[in-house]
Amino acid sequence: MNWDWDKLQEKRQQQQKNGWGSVGKGTWGRNADEDQRAADREEEDRFQRQGGGPSGPRPSFSLPKMPKVEGGPRLRWLILVALIVWVLSGIYIVQPDESGVVLRFGRYVRTEVPGPHIHLPYPIEQVYKTKVSQVRQTAVGYRAQSVGGVFQQGRVQDVDEESAMLTGDENIINVQFNIQYHIKPDGAVDYLFNVIRPDQVVKRAAEAAMREVIGKNSLDDALTGGRVKIQNDVAELLQDILDRYEVGVQVVAVQMQDVQPPKEVRDAFKDVASAREDKQRSINEAEAYRRDILPKAQGKAQQVVNEAEAYKQTRIRQSEGEAQRFLAVLKEYEKAEDVTKKRMLYETFEDILSKPGMEKLVLPSDAGGKVLPLLPLDAWKGGAK
Repeated sequence: MNWDWDKLQEKRQQQQKNGWGSVGKGTWGRNADEDQRAADREEEDRFQRQGGGPSGPRPSFSLPKMPKVEGGPRLRWLILVALIVWVLSGIYIVQPDESGVVLRFGRYVRTEVPGPHIHLPYPIEQVYKTKVSQVRQTAVGYRAQSVGGVFQQGRVQDVDEESAMLTGDENIINVQFNIQYHIKPDGAVDYLFNVIRPDQVVKRAAEAAMREVIGKNSLDDALTGGRVKIQNDVAELLQDILDRYEVGVQVVAVQMQDVQPPKEVRDAFKDVASAREDKQRSINEAEAYRRDILPKAQGKAQQVVNEAEAYKQTRIRQSEGEAQRFLAVLKEYEKAEDVTKKRMLYETFEDILSKPGMEKLVLPSDAGGKVLPLLPLDAWKGGAK
């Protein structure tokens, strides 16, 4: 409470008026007025001793006296307990699959790893914990339907405004796909504070990336064998977009769930697909027949070649053996011609006569002049029978 000399005089005059007016109120009133006047005089004397007064310097302010509060010790204990609770509120635990982002007066200061930690209590510091290892998923072109709050497998609702896309050969198809991603270990700050609604950003970026990739591929690629390449291209392009946006997430996979033409031309496309399947089936059957008959023909050809090679080697070895035997006989013949001639004659007769099933006719030596040189042996043999 601030005091100056003028106010002090005004207060004193006012109290004097009140005191003279309360003289007839009894002893209690006079004693109170006298006490008040004594207090005023004492305060006036204190100002004068300090050089104050009408001509001296006046104090600009003075600290008021703190009022006495009943129950002081209890209040101090309550304040101490509140302070301890406030300090303990800064203790927190980061789970193994989380990262803790600490803000000090709204400004990022650090990222905490899993485990127990402590920070300056609110409102000085705040901690935001987010799951960095959890694989998140978002769908584009469809929504999963639920019955009684429970999602039903295979029950989806088409969203044509998201799934309708234009291919590189100017055909319209409906592409339904989902994206799986998780927060990067060092991307929790970007995920929480760098963009608004990061999951929605991922979804819109995925839709844009799929439209760009589908626009570079033909309808047949999207419907048949080009899906794997499209998925890989979309994942790579989506990751590049998210890195440029600094969203702080890592794309795990892009999966195309269903690729169909619009409903108005779906029947015609089914016929085309059936014809394409028949074509592929015929190609597969022809390929299977080729794989079956070709090894057999190759094996048979190799068998003929092996047999011919074996016959060749046999004839060569046989000819070489006969030649060696002839040379051996010739060598013996040159040593003893007569003996060799007789031995060869005997061996020849022996070989001829030892053949089974051969008819033999033995004539005495003196019958040689009594028969014709050529006898009708077959006829004679038949007549003898």
